[in-house]
Amino acid sequence: MTDTKAIMHALLPAQSVLIDVEAESKKDLLQSVAQVASGQSGLDSHVIFDVLWEREKLGSTGVGYGIAIPHGRVPGVEKVVGLFARLKSPLAYESLDEKPVDLVFLLMAPENAGADHLQALSAVSRLLRNKALCQNLRTAKDAESIYRFLTETEPDEQAA
Repeated sequence: MTDTKAIMHALLPAQSVLIDVEAESKKDLLQSVAQVASGQSGLDSHVIFDVLWEREKLGSTGVGYGIAIPHGRVPGVEKVVGLFARLKSPLAYESLDEKPVDLVFLLMAPENAGADHLQALSAVSRLLRNKALCQNLRTAKDAESIYRFLTETEPDEQAA
């Protein structure tokens, strides 16, 4: 079993938690998170968006229960890095369960990432299966609280 807390600390800088993000569509949302990720990484927001959008064309990254995990291999990224966004209002996302999304965890990986990308995706997925955690993320008052929930919670397989 991997140490989810350590993985989350490595993936998610404290400044990469956004709350009350507004978006009109999935495309609008991905453009917004790409813009923020660009500002934090120094990479071109269009490149980030294009990678995310191409991935969505393969199949929705809306995994159900109001959660989406858009991800992709982005040129110029040196290590797997994440960004978390809580939406102001749930958004239609073509999720597996057809329910709107309000919690989004973006993952960007280096082009040559193999196991690291998959390990990060698996850790985020396991963590966000915890219904109690997701409820805390939805009701947290500030980004600092959300960051603590994401980096200090161990996945609870029974919570799914």
